[in-house]
Amino acid sequence: MLILTWVFVVTAGLALAYAAASAIGAWRWSVAARNLVAELTAGRVAPAASRHHAAELAGLPAPVQRYFRAALTDGQPIVTAVSLTQSGLFNMSAVADQWKPFTATQAFATARPGFVWDANITLFPGVPVRVVDAFVAGEGLLRPTILGLYGLGTLQGTGEIARGELLRHFAESVWFPTALLPSQGVVWQAVDDTSANATMTDGPISVTMLFRFGVDDLITSVSVEGRATTVGTATVLMPWECRMSNYQTRDGMRVPLTGEALYITPQGEKPYFKGTIDTIVYEFAP
Repeated sequence: MLILTWVFVVTAGLALAYAAASAIGAWRWSVAARNLVAELTAGRVAPAASRHHAAELAGLPAPVQRYFRAALTDGQPIVTAVSLTQSGLFNMSAVADQWKPFTATQAFATARPGFVWDANITLFPGVPVRVVDAFVAGEGLLRPTILGLYGLGTLQGTGEIARGELLRHFAESVWFPTALLPSQGVVWQAVDDTSANATMTDGPISVTMLFRFGVDDLITSVSVEGRATTVGTATVLMPWECRMSNYQTRDGMRVPLTGEALYITPQGEKPYFKGTIDTIVYEFAP
């Protein structure tokens, strides 16, 4: 009986300790995420134009003109900020299939460009991996933790981490396509009748991606020859691609609600993200 009592006491103590650590971690994480979003919001500036006008499409590559005519209407207000929720699967292994469910919230600013992705990945029942992935004020950040308390290695700063996060922002601009307009600073260059290169610049960082368009004239994928990723303890550049589907109309814009992100390794394609937008809310220029 004494042994059973001690087993109960120890088990109850461990459960209470875990519950306390989980609660503290969730609180600390939410405060840090809110502070990042506040910094993102504080850095917003007025867009170069408040509405899209079809006249600005003159001179753009033909597939790009067709895309904007399919995705936007003349007079569409320019998106200045976005908040959304996501759910899906995230691959926790770079060499195997270890897909785990996740939910996330994400905030975007379009000028200056930036985002904060706040995700909760269920590693095991009751054991969340909390991840923040962000590009704020020209600086990149990737911070994964267990319970929001125990760090798994943080990447932060300028250079390739910042470039990689701006590439993510650029790819995800398909969710708020007014950010891809030339009036908002994006420069388009012709490739062929179904693709075009586009360049986005933020301060000293300039990134170029290849956009591909489908038979419906909407974007099917974006890719770049080199985006930073971690292989073991080293950071390497590897071909990266995002694929979009399930286009629907939101606030007058055609946007994809389903996406997949992957690296193309010497061993083949390695998808790591499969997600769906559950809710999306826009702020527009007055």
